[in-house]
Amino acid sequence: MPKLFKVEGDQVVEHDDPFVALADDEAAPSPSDAVILSFARFQTEGELLLSQGVKIGVRLEPDERVEGLAYDLARVALVALAFPKFRDGRAYSAASLLRERYGFAGEVRAVGDVLRDQALLMLRCGFDAFEPADGSTADDWAHALHRFRYVYQAAADRRTPAFVARALASGAGSAA
Repeated sequence: MPKLFKVEGDQVVEHDDPFVALADDEAAPSPSDAVILSFARFQTEGELLLSQGVKIGVRLEPDERVEGLAYDLARVALVALAFPKFRDGRAYSAASLLRERYGFAGEVRAVGDVLRDQALLMLRCGFDAFEPADGSTADDWAHALHRFRYVYQAAADRRTPAFVARALASGAGSAA
């Protein structure tokens, strides 16, 4: 079972994963299960499973569009965005769309070839949970997430950009 790290405030905490990734050919879960389904399986069985009280997460591959899940986001607990290779960045855009365009408040999880070198950018795009592929620890991820004190543009993580903080500190941002 892969490690699962979640960002909680300024901390990175390792969690036991209540969700089980269910392959497309595996038997349907019981209502007490929490499962992650492929997008294709969610499209065919999602309505039935949700009506049975199954807690559902949906895994999107890089070639699957977030827009296809938009109307169901309020009913799913998490969206797992796949990184088949560390250099495939399409999941960053998907995470940003989930948070900023669709206002998804559930868990956005990075799965696949997930490396801590990418942690800060993932957090800034909207990820809040990670299944690392590099054997790293929660402390390693916390260090990577806090490596840089300032950011230079607004993003899904809502951190104040350096130029805004500087203007506020100098009084230029106050109303006259």
